[in-house]
Amino acid sequence: MTLTGPGVEKFPTLFSSYKLKNLNISNRCIVSPMTRTSATEDGLVTNQIADYYARYARSGWGLIITEGTYIDFRYSQGYTYQPGIADERQQESWRKVVEASHAAGTPIFMQIFHCGAINQGNYWVEGSIAPSVVKPKGEQIPRYRGAAGGFQTPREITNEEIETVVESFGEAAKRADEVGFDGIEVHGANGYLPDQFLTKYTNQREDDYGGPIENRIKFHCKIMNAVRSAVPNKPVGVRISQTKVNDFEYNWPGGISDAEVIFSKLAETGIDFIDCSAHLGVTPIFDTKNSLSGLAKKYSGLTVISNGKLQDPIVAEKALIESEGDFVAIGKGALADFEWPLKIAAENDPFPFDPGMITPYATLDCNKDFWTKNPDGVSSEIVEARDAGERA
Repeated sequence: MTLTGPGVEKFPTLFSSYKLKNLNISNRCIVSPMTRTSATEDGLVTNQIADYYARYARSGWGLIITEGTYIDFRYSQGYTYQPGIADERQQESWRKVVEASHAAGTPIFMQIFHCGAINQGNYWVEGSIAPSVVKPKGEQIPRYRGAAGGFQTPREITNEEIETVVESFGEAAKRADEVGFDGIEVHGANGYLPDQFLTKYTNQREDDYGGPIENRIKFHCKIMNAVRSAVPNKPVGVRISQTKVNDFEYNWPGGISDAEVIFSKLAETGIDFIDCSAHLGVTPIFDTKNSLSGLAKKYSGLTVISNGKLQDPIVAEKALIESEGDFVAIGKGALADFEWPLKIAAENDPFPFDPGMITPYATLDCNKDFWTKNPDGVSSEIVEARDAGERA
């Protein structure tokens, strides 16, 4: 969809086209992958989910990336009511999502996922696996239906299981390709299994996958090689972060040297893009002038997606101009307003994000209930708090 309006002239880079591998993308606005826990209990995509993605597809976004989708019937599922792509039945349930997106002319990528130790709901098996026997920090996440209290302690994944997981990522990517997705993103960030290998305190292995950063990035690289081989002709990439859903304070201990190794090694696998998740957005890190996504661009030479606090189009345009990324992925802003690109293009104000949109759960039903109760897009509690602040 080609957008028009005064906002297109005001933010020319944000609304410019881009070719990623062999895929033409109409603008730089991406719907960021967001966990919605609204599939059936056994991981099938519902008509409600298809309608949800179809609304984004009709609303001017250049690209949609799905929520994290588990890859096997062993230990990859991390949340109850999470969708999967572990077999033909789950694969086929995604077809209506792809068809709806393509009917609107919007490309859509699938994000594939393994929770590792961050497991708070698995329909198929008990227990969890991780690089080492380390109980995750923090507590389960209530908005994703987590039980009260901490995570279970995982067992250490064996070398044979590592190979099986790598194969499962490749097989899941192939299923996504076959059902018509336009590209694949591996969730290698935010504390899930690949990131647990990358993170020093969760990876205490003494084999080829542990120790120095060159070893800790190997699991990511094996996965990306498998996915690249499974899907040779479409864009393939990986999401990377420092922080985690259960640890917002973690930074790579090697700083800039870790960043150089991580991003250069990922580029060597032949992938097409890196999606950088940073809750502080494009804030400079490691005493440099670059954000995480800027460092990804510097050291990988690949297409880079910036993420975090970019729902302000002024900030988004500046990030693109300053080479902090080639795309901006919008999470909260997209959740708050399906029509974010249309409104920015028309210079209309999008609805602001309200915590009530993911209360008590980050599900499609709760989001629908919020809009039913608050058709103006802002809950009464937020209005009252804002008014109180203005009076003060």
